[in-house]
Amino acid sequence: MRTEINFDGIVGPSHNYAGLSLGNLASTRNFGKVSAPRAAALQGLAKMRANLERGLAQGFFLPQRRPDEVWLHQLGTTVEAADAVLRANSLSASSMWAANAATVSPAADTADGRCHLTVANLVTMPHRSHEWRETLVQLQIAFANEAHFAVHAPVPAPFGDEGAANHMRLCAGHDTPGIEVFVYGVTPSTGAAPYPARQHREASEAVARIHGLSPTRTVFARQSDEAIAAGAFHNDVVAVANERVLFTHELAFADRDALYAELRAKLPEIEIVEVPASEVSLADAITSYLFNAQLVTLPSGEAALVLPGEARETPSVWRWLEAHVAGNGPIRHLFVHDLRESMANGGGPACLRLRVVADPATIDPRFIASPEKLDRIEALVARLWPEHIAVEDLASPALWAACVEARSALCRELGLEELAG
Repeated sequence: MRTEINFDGIVGPSHNYAGLSLGNLASTRNFGKVSAPRAAALQGLAKMRANLERGLAQGFFLPQRRPDEVWLHQLGTTVEAADAVLRANSLSASSMWAANAATVSPAADTADGRCHLTVANLVTMPHRSHEWRETLVQLQIAFANEAHFAVHAPVPAPFGDEGAANHMRLCAGHDTPGIEVFVYGVTPSTGAAPYPARQHREASEAVARIHGLSPTRTVFARQSDEAIAAGAFHNDVVAVANERVLFTHELAFADRDALYAELRAKLPEIEIVEVPASEVSLADAITSYLFNAQLVTLPSGEAALVLPGEARETPSVWRWLEAHVAGNGPIRHLFVHDLRESMANGGGPACLRLRVVADPATIDPRFIASPEKLDRIEALVARLWPEHIAVEDLASPALWAACVEARSALCRELGLEELAG
């Protein structure tokens, strides 16, 4: 039976605060702080476990090998010889944010009746631009059943594609035909913070063609310049969709009225939950990651938000959420999790997961979570993940070796020796 499975990225042992992500305000603000990789991974695993206990299907992806010596070799250097910035780019643990792994179109939407996944190229940011090769390998293993899945290489540069973080799907039910919404940006030419738009319309259009989507059920929407300038480097920082519900900030889209009209015409039963800027500012929405929550459907059929602790700690956000749940809105439950380590680098609950609608039995079981498997992963993380990493530690050969061994041990523990590298 096809269902929605959330695949979370396990936080890697090299998780650090090197401040590499231009336009990501949390990443910039926390540059130079001491990270806690062990705590970060355990926080993410606790969220996975809680979602399993809520009756949701859960998978995971493994951290990538860091430092990425292959990438450095392609640049004519080594981890020992690279300058500090290049070395930091090779050590980034940013593949933990699985929302950027790929764009996924369920079988109900595609011309050939298979689930299609296109790995994101992530070309805009150097520290992420080398992720796609290892991501592609994991996707090819996890979704190797060609009767049910088609896994595609990335859209070629220079067209930037950041995956599901800029993609939403609206539908009557997860396994029914849906409306796929691709959100793209245009880099502002003026303004106080001219951050780059990471998702190009050309890339979104290419993915839609590759997946065999019907033009009548595909929407391309422009993210507002105001949202990008405020630090919404991905659409999922200001909007999220699930089944019939679009949950969005008033200022998320360049022409929200036209978008809403198009969506209502294509899916009359849609429920648009718009948070007014007068009640929650863009700044508060972005700081709290209100919209980077996981919007999920519980086994009861009710919608719930899986939120970071920062949402509860932001008065305007929590006031709005409590009023919505107390009223007659479609979101009925709020679940709050401590994800401070990920949040400090600019990634909330939704950043950590990639949604795939599929029958779990068609997926390589080594990537499917269970309580027992999470127990084993947690024990290994507690034993081998570094407790802390300061930015100056990134120059330590002992840290490099520890990160490689910790990841290899996890691959062996999960029977994924072919990824140990």
